[in-house]
Amino acid sequence: MQGLFSRRPHLILAVLAAYFLLHIIVRLSIPNALELDEAEQMLLSQWFAFGYNSQPPFYNWVQYGVTSLLGVSLFSLSLLKCTMLFSSYVFYWLAARLTLRNGSLVVMATLGLLTVPQVVFEAQRDLTHSVATIFAGSLFLYGFFRTLKAPSAASYALVGIATGIGMISKYNFALLPAAALFAALIDSDFRKRLFDWRLSLTVVLSVAIVLPHALWFLDHLDLALDRTLHKMTGDEGYFAQVSAGLARLVVAMLGIAGLSAVIFLSLFARSLPAMWRASSRWSRISGRILLIEIGAIALMILFAGVDNIADRWLTPLFLILPLYICMKADSAEVDAGAPLRASLALSGVIMGAVLVVLAMRAYWGPLFGDYQRLNIPYDGFAAAIRKDIGGEPGLIVGYDPHLEGNMRLQMPGTPVQSYFYPDFKPAFQLDAKHPVVFVWRDDKGKTPPAWPNDYFADVLKQNGLKQPETHIVTLPYIYGQPGDTYQFAYAVAYP
Repeated sequence: MQGLFSRRPHLILAVLAAYFLLHIIVRLSIPNALELDEAEQMLLSQWFAFGYNSQPPFYNWVQYGVTSLLGVSLFSLSLLKCTMLFSSYVFYWLAARLTLRNGSLVVMATLGLLTVPQVVFEAQRDLTHSVATIFAGSLFLYGFFRTLKAPSAASYALVGIATGIGMISKYNFALLPAAALFAALIDSDFRKRLFDWRLSLTVVLSVAIVLPHALWFLDHLDLALDRTLHKMTGDEGYFAQVSAGLARLVVAMLGIAGLSAVIFLSLFARSLPAMWRASSRWSRISGRILLIEIGAIALMILFAGVDNIADRWLTPLFLILPLYICMKADSAEVDAGAPLRASLALSGVIMGAVLVVLAMRAYWGPLFGDYQRLNIPYDGFAAAIRKDIGGEPGLIVGYDPHLEGNMRLQMPGTPVQSYFYPDFKPAFQLDAKHPVVFVWRDDKGKTPPAWPNDYFADVLKQNGLKQPETHIVTLPYIYGQPGDTYQFAYAVAYP
């Protein structure tokens, strides 16, 4: 097996394709209640906009297109995520093939993404915008190394496309192309690539991709920045902020890169002294990219008040780590036979474990009274509403995007309006058979609050409706223990 993959490293892509196909099957086999990011995508895929909230819109745009083509379904959500993640592995494999001479190391570098928890597990569990940055990061690394090795108009264009996509996926992605730029600038072998007229293709394409959202961003600074800055900065004194920021950076780096480092250093344990001494033009520039990224974040902590670094925010910046370690092994000309065998075995264990955990997460928690979002009975809630009104609503209105996204999945033919996205006011049918249904709940599934007039009054006024009667629906959890229930509230307003 090891010899087959070393001679034909492209076969690992077939294995990964089957792996992501299994992920789709697993997601479709568990309850169709949605996680937070999944519900957000289901809600926002109703309309196209240059910006939605504090997150850039690239993943929303692609999800809007997929949903428009395939319909509102769990399949359309899962297909996009798995396709984007599989594409990330493909581009990472292409980057490895460009920079590594040893086919075994190409396979090991590609499988190295399985050692990054935020890529192998968290991205599958719920993340969406971070999935887009993983895709953009892999595409950027491929385009960047291709430009350094064999520059062409296509390679420069590819770097521009990847940069643009990354910038409208997560704002922190900007550190990756900036670090790559400086790393190339200080490298005598690669500096000339920055003074090539084709670099204008990179700039033009990246600006063209970013510009529509950038204009929206400038017009919605409070909305776009408030939540992000609140997450990343605190109000402690300077020394407390710096100390906390640096400590959290170390913890975040361990969270994003610790497992990868431990696994790869163990795989190459016998060759570590030779790898430490060896270097190549690829390992040097990759190492510089990592150091520049870490240094830039440290400067942000020291001078910009950033003190809350999360490991998932570092994902696109540390994607290069498995490839970098394999570059060091390649430059040392290590015998990769035994490490590849161990890597294949370990990767099989990781893939199997991730699939089992994701498949069973809706079943294990209820055994201990620990209910997950997947156990919330949205399908039963939708059925109760249908039974009450004798069909489908004309419009669903809410102020909880997670609930509203789930309601759209359960009632795909009904537009859903959210208090938190006031710019979206869908056209809808309002008559005796298609009333407006207001939905809400308590966050913990306990008794819902009374009619939330602050959120719903405008909708009543705009449509000439009177405040309707509140109904409470109590339903058992999906796979719940006897007697454990979840409560929803709804109200039906007829014309």
